[in-house]
Amino acid sequence: MTQQDHSVSIVASGHTRFGRLNDATLEDLIVEASREALDDARVDASDIDQIFLGHFNSGMVPDGFPASLVLQADPGLRFTPASRCENACASGAAAVFAGINAIRSGAADLVLVVGAEKMTANSTADVTRALAGAGYQNDPREAGLSFPQVFGVAARAYQERYGDPLAAMARIAEKNHGNAMENPLAQMHRPLSFDECNTVSEQNPLIADPLRLTDCSLITDGAAAIVLASAERARDFPRQVAIRSAVQVNDLLPMNSRDFLAFEGPRRALSQAYQQAGVTLEDLHFAEVHDCFTIAELLIYEAMGLAPAGQGARALEEGTVFADGRLPVNLSGGLKAKGHPVGATGVSMHALAFRQLTGQAVGRARAGAETGLIFNMGGAAVANYASVLQAKRA
Repeated sequence: MTQQDHSVSIVASGHTRFGRLNDATLEDLIVEASREALDDARVDASDIDQIFLGHFNSGMVPDGFPASLVLQADPGLRFTPASRCENACASGAAAVFAGINAIRSGAADLVLVVGAEKMTANSTADVTRALAGAGYQNDPREAGLSFPQVFGVAARAYQERYGDPLAAMARIAEKNHGNAMENPLAQMHRPLSFDECNTVSEQNPLIADPLRLTDCSLITDGAAAIVLASAERARDFPRQVAIRSAVQVNDLLPMNSRDFLAFEGPRRALSQAYQQAGVTLEDLHFAEVHDCFTIAELLIYEAMGLAPAGQGARALEEGTVFADGRLPVNLSGGLKAKGHPVGATGVSMHALAFRQLTGQAVGRARAGAETGLIFNMGGAAVANYASVLQAKRA
């Protein structure tokens, strides 16, 4: 690796199907995604310098020390340094950024990043409790909130400050389910109409007022992996996607210490990612963002700069974020329909963006896409990771 060029590229990817994978253990998922990424890279596993695993857990599986499970994927990985990264629902992006930093520092030339979560072996109540551990625990008013309730608070506050967001949220759910229909790796392959999503019914009950079932992401099993390479090493690979920027912004954990609707952490991360990459919103061809709840995607539109605060619905009304729009958002189906295996999500975003930018899109493709945005979020806009990727053409 030269001293002049500390750039990092994604050169390979692996991705399991997302869903209720009853026959797969956490180890199985990690091994499957890792092997696919190594096969895609066509490198000897012994060439990997470091391994980073994104994994939240929070008691959802008994594996409390899973980083070395990646070594099960290939005998050549034995004795390779492996570390687990955890930052709530942004654990996957945390692992990606750890890999980027290892290469930028000169400590590695080739890094394997894996994200994985096994969630569906638990009851919905147990998963809800596990995820709630990513909230602030030292205030009983916040410690008692589930994440659907947290984002229910956001939706009610949005309604009071700006007007009713429920129709826009239903459009987001309809859009993302439609996109997932073309993604063979997605958990949900069921189209939902706007009316189905916008109506409380037996099939679409209230989960945390005013959030309906169709406003909530899924409990999911799955894994994804990418291989990162230094500028010098990336020359050996036929496909390269450069990581033009990688920005992490953390905000205060207590919600009562900030204006949740301002989404200041996401806004700062996204703005800095554009600046670091030397791009504007108009230069982006697609985005994969953290729609843990539909109100989150609406707030992310505003944080991205697609619309002013309180006017995120314009991105839907003007068709901007749809598959045939100027800036499609969540062509994969997003967390809402692709699924949300917590530790895998950020890695999945990078893996699928890599495929989109190298002409191997899984599901819906954006023709001629050269630049993509990724935003992965942990907690209630607490850990915020934004990256801009760009295809490197020969």
